[in-house]
Amino acid sequence: MFPIRRLLPPMSLLCAFEAAARHRSFTAAAAELHLTQSAVSRQIRALEQKLETELFIRERQTVRLSAAGEAYVEEIRAALVRISNSTLVCRSNSQGGNLNLAILPTFGTRWLAPRLPRFFAEHPGVTVNLTTKLSQFDFRSEDVDAAIHFGSAHWPGADMVPLMRETLVPVCSPALQARYGFTTPADLLKAPLLHLASRQNAWSDWLSSHGVESEGFPRGMVFDQFATAAQAAIVGLGIALLPRFLITHELQTGDLRNVVPTVADFEGVDLYYLAWPNAKAGHVPLQAFRSWLLGEVEAFVRESAALPNHGVGPQSG
Repeated sequence: MFPIRRLLPPMSLLCAFEAAARHRSFTAAAAELHLTQSAVSRQIRALEQKLETELFIRERQTVRLSAAGEAYVEEIRAALVRISNSTLVCRSNSQGGNLNLAILPTFGTRWLAPRLPRFFAEHPGVTVNLTTKLSQFDFRSEDVDAAIHFGSAHWPGADMVPLMRETLVPVCSPALQARYGFTTPADLLKAPLLHLASRQNAWSDWLSSHGVESEGFPRGMVFDQFATAAQAAIVGLGIALLPRFLITHELQTGDLRNVVPTVADFEGVDLYYLAWPNAKAGHVPLQAFRSWLLGEVEAFVRESAALPNHGVGPQSG
């Protein structure tokens, strides 16, 4: 077993070092920690002796971090934050498990959040903590147990299970529809097209699938989130190509209209996935959530398929 305890400095030394590095002052760190300045100085000196490295450069009445100190404090501060957060989570749910889940913003708020009460009803001892991530990340450097991912079935160091596809629908405001009078897919090129950074080829693929050839990248604004793209479409800035199941409310209220409802549904190539690091495969809260989520997806896809002009494709392996 790796000798962790032999290399691990006492917590008091690390806290003194982090505070002194943050304040750039032993005196200010001492005031924060309710210690004397000499006590903080001794703790930092003890840490330097243990590391066999000078962490601060002492100049007359001032101190500044050495190059080694600058690098070390970033790692120590991140570790202390993780320990603090883990302690808070444990205190708030001492009788159950915790699942730290990274979500895509619109998918999380529009699709997942309304269904979470059913999960908590089935698993009252599990706490789900949500954080937003727009793209893949290194699970080893984040305090995350699993993530909702959209894209291809590839995430280094992670296992993945497919959830569902999405049907992309061209939508715009009633005013823009009235202004241009769209009737065919080719008519859409008359207006600005709003793009999503995560689906850069979506418009080209949609146009091509309906027999419309466009020269180069169709003009229009680019957004990093569905919510801002949808809002831009609502206020008439252009036509957005959005997943139907994420804009159900706007379609029902009439804030957005399907520009050409007579054309066939268009399914994107990529899927939504649940991803988790290999080391977390046996995490009990994750196992419970994965089983529940797949059941929710199966029911949602089945219900959507029964509706006319449904909004999601079948689950795919």
